[in-house]
Formats: sequence, structure tokens, C-alpha cells
Amino acid sequence: MQENKTSADELIALIIQGVDEVKGQNVNLLDLREIENTVCDYFIVCNGTSNTHVNAIVGSIQKTVSKAIQDKPWHVEGEDNAEWVLMDYVNVVVHVFQKQVREFYDIEGLWGDAKFTTIESSVNQ
Repeated sequence: MQENKTSADELIALIIQGVDEVKGQNVNLLDLREIENTVCDYFIVCNGTSNTHVNAIVGSIQKTVSKAIQDKPWHVEGEDNAEWVLMDYVNVVVHVFQKQVREFYDIEGLWGDAKFTTIESSVNQ
């Protein structure tokens, strides 16, 4: 028996829409499917300007995804200090950083073998 699951593409589009609605910055999509032994298929990485902005991005993603496809993250961590919030949607993991924390941990550099796509948002236009 196969469940009717939402496609990863639809989930990614909804997450990016949620980020864009509250002006999340520097959105990147990392495709990890070609890399062996990864815990998920995609990372979405973005940043906010403050603790409040990071929490607003996280809330917007949850609201957008929940409203459209009635899905919620399997796990969320980091909301207390809101410097780096990780949202685990199983095959898609979202990292919402404050800018200086993102630069320090350099997730994109650590996953340099991933296919890397910069997402143009309405904020950047």
C-alpha cells in the first residue's frame, strides 16, 4: 500500500515561498541526491537579520507548508536562541541562520559536492 506523498519539488517550492514572504535572504538549494550516505535529499539554506527575523522565517515556512499540504516538520531545533534553526521535513532539511552564524558554519562549503542553486527571491530583485 503506497501513501500519496507530496513531491519534494512541491515541498521545496512551498518552503521557498515561506522564506520569500518574510524577506528571508540568500536562499540556496543544495541537491544532495548524488552524494552517498546523506541523511536527506535536499538542504535549503537561508538567513535572517535577527533572532526575530529568523523566527519569522521559520513560522512563515511552517504556516505556508501546513496550509498548502497539511504537513509539518518532523523535528525543529534551535528556536530558543534563533541563531540557527533546523527544520527537518525528512527528505528536505531547512537551515535558517543569522548571517554571522551562517558564515561561521559555512554549510555550503561543507557540502561542496552538492549541486548548488541560488534562488532568486523578490527581496533580491
